[in-house]
Amino acid sequence: MRSTFVFTILWCGLSFGWLQAAEPISLHPDNPHYFLWRGRPTILITSGEHYGAVLNADFDYVRYLETLAKDGLNHTRTFSGTYREVATSFGITDNPLAPKPLRYVCPWARSDQPGYYDGGNRFDLKKWNPEYFSRLHDFMRVAQEKGIVVEFNLFCPFYNDDLWAANPMNARNNINGIGRCSREEVYTLKHADLTEVQLEFVRKVVRELRDYDNLYYEVCNEPYFGRVAEAWQWKIADTIAETERELGVKHLISMNIANGRAKVEKLHPEVKILNFHYCVPPDTVALNYHWNVVIGENETGFRGKEDVLYRTEGWDFILAGGALYNNLDYSFTPGHPEGDFLDYQSPGGGSPSLRKQLAILKRFVEDLPFLKMRPDNDTVRQVEPDLTATCLSQKGRVYAVYLHVPLPNKPKNLSQHLRENIRAKVNLDLPAGEFEIRWLDTKTGEWIATESKTHKGGILTVTSPPFDNDVALRIDLK
Repeated sequence: MRSTFVFTILWCGLSFGWLQAAEPISLHPDNPHYFLWRGRPTILITSGEHYGAVLNADFDYVRYLETLAKDGLNHTRTFSGTYREVATSFGITDNPLAPKPLRYVCPWARSDQPGYYDGGNRFDLKKWNPEYFSRLHDFMRVAQEKGIVVEFNLFCPFYNDDLWAANPMNARNNINGIGRCSREEVYTLKHADLTEVQLEFVRKVVRELRDYDNLYYEVCNEPYFGRVAEAWQWKIADTIAETERELGVKHLISMNIANGRAKVEKLHPEVKILNFHYCVPPDTVALNYHWNVVIGENETGFRGKEDVLYRTEGWDFILAGGALYNNLDYSFTPGHPEGDFLDYQSPGGGSPSLRKQLAILKRFVEDLPFLKMRPDNDTVRQVEPDLTATCLSQKGRVYAVYLHVPLPNKPKNLSQHLRENIRAKVNLDLPAGEFEIRWLDTKTGEWIATESKTHKGGILTVTSPPFDNDVALRIDLK
């Protein structure tokens, strides 16, 4: 009995030590355009809720995270609670970022003095809220168990005066007299007392979350709105890095660069993820590929409701060389944490069917030797009929090609662009060899045609089976 007991203690200790020592998600040393997580090359793909899972007490994050895992996705983005929205924000139906009165779980504690924006007491920016940190830890723990990586977004600018009026950092909502400024000066380093509150929050969160391997930090959502100063962003990144050095841990840091596209001219040395929004087409990947960091599209939407818009966008971005894709999924609400709400009027899409389709993309890429692959603009020479083509390849070994009907960013009449029963002829510049050619239905995940061809080198023409709107092609040298 004693030997069994000792063995059990040792085994548990070793297991606990392994869990404690789990390395956070990082850039892959063999190809830093992708992640390394839990010993495996990793891409992050999801269709996630509108960022209120922690700060909204009415949101059941356990059921939400279970849904993502069940749907085969591995990522979520959540806002820290330093920013919240109101019921009228952006026309979002039952917005998770807009908690109802007295349901806002804020990092700072309530005081004993009334007067907060939508009821209850004002906040004390010098005291932490234990309920918040308990909820945050449980959220992170469940995500960790479900194999879901969390982007923890620290701050967000105030798009209008209503949002600043609701914020705890506004002097009207706290007892500390901090935040006597316009909404466009909150993230500028102009107000030392306000900046110190922000830095103390960063230090507190970094200490609290030190042991989670399923985590990276984003400095600020869409800092290109609201006059967020670059010097302030760099100060936040410095504070994350300095605090983690003291702790002996290191999590990745992301900066949100632009909506659409932008070329990064100067990069903070600690920033290893460049995140963009609404990347149609995905040419921002090529613009910034030379930085040798992960390039992500961590928010998209505002194009319409149909799955095809966000399915095609995700495939294009990932096969262009991106490693992270997150559709803003409005089927998740506090009343529908399992993402089954379809009668929304929100400015984007999201559905159970879309999540399953994005999981097909994830599995397709994970089955590739993607660490050895690069964006490829040379192999696909011509496509008939005229289709959008994106290619990722390890030239001479394996090619992944995605074809879809050309789609504008915001189609006024989507049906005019969609096509059924397409048979595509694709001219590819390939070396000599015997190739296996497989076509994938991106809606079902089924391989719908397979053939082998012996090629002498030069242009090889392949013809697809019939498909509606989009199809994927994998070519392997045997």
